[in-house]
Amino acid sequence: MRRASRPNSYTGSPLDRASNRRDDAAFLAAALADGETLYVPVWRAKSLLRSVETGTPEAVLLTTLAAAAVGIEQRPHAFLGVWNGRAVFALDLSDEDDPAPLFAELGRVEFTDLRQVAGQLDASEASVLAHARGLMHWRTRNLFCGVCGSQCAPRSGGHSMVCPKCSAVHFPRTDPAVIMLVSHTDAEGVERCLLAHSHRFPMVKMYSTLAGFVEPGESLEEAVAREVFEEAGVRVRDVTYHSSQPWPFPSSIMLGFYAVADDAALTVDSEELMDARWFTRDEIRNIDALGLRLPRIDSIARRLIEDWVE
Repeated sequence: MRRASRPNSYTGSPLDRASNRRDDAAFLAAALADGETLYVPVWRAKSLLRSVETGTPEAVLLTTLAAAAVGIEQRPHAFLGVWNGRAVFALDLSDEDDPAPLFAELGRVEFTDLRQVAGQLDASEASVLAHARGLMHWRTRNLFCGVCGSQCAPRSGGHSMVCPKCSAVHFPRTDPAVIMLVSHTDAEGVERCLLAHSHRFPMVKMYSTLAGFVEPGESLEEAVAREVFEEAGVRVRDVTYHSSQPWPFPSSIMLGFYAVADDAALTVDSEELMDARWFTRDEIRNIDALGLRLPRIDSIARRLIEDWVE
């Protein structure tokens, strides 16, 4: 296993998730009434921040009084855990067409996509905001039972949804996805890594590692080998784990790997990729000279590339 050089973005949460308190009704009631409790607002998958325009963003957490003013009891909320002795809840405000009037007294604050402040937000705050975003995304999209269609009710501090008709219990879903950097060493001993440009990428010139979702009945190593072969026509071996990263955009866990290819010949799946090519370390270090871009700095794809280069 190659160890990650440093923690990935959205990891290292300061929260004690206190899962043993989620079904403690007395504890939750006391926490909701406690003036020291904190609330993490989420509006249509965006987080409440201040100082975004100055490049020094900070998370805006609400006190119990402020949360009560926006009607916490009438809105989806969930217990996230305990932070420095204070209970923390996520609070979803997505039913508001314009949430700005709710926070007029807080000054210049705004709801922003976490990915827009990548690398600028405090790591602990980023992990808590990502946690809230992921959980509330699941909550607001699983209001009805997938078994019988009846409307469900939240339980366990918002960490499960229970159907009152058929008693089915639904839990938060996280989709496992493998993401991998494949390398190849040629006859002259020059090592290169495989990067590709996907049709899904927002920037035409961005090249990143290959990735894909794990299928039922498939190991992580098998998923790596299958995805690389399907997208680039390359057979790989020596699949080794690097690190993982929660990626609540909207609901994935990214599992990072390295793998080795014995043959550099590519057969690109044009439905998945626009292009794929091999890069030396020097080319990666000077990617701007090629007129290309690497993936965003908060992504595990970028971390896989940087750790391979260094």
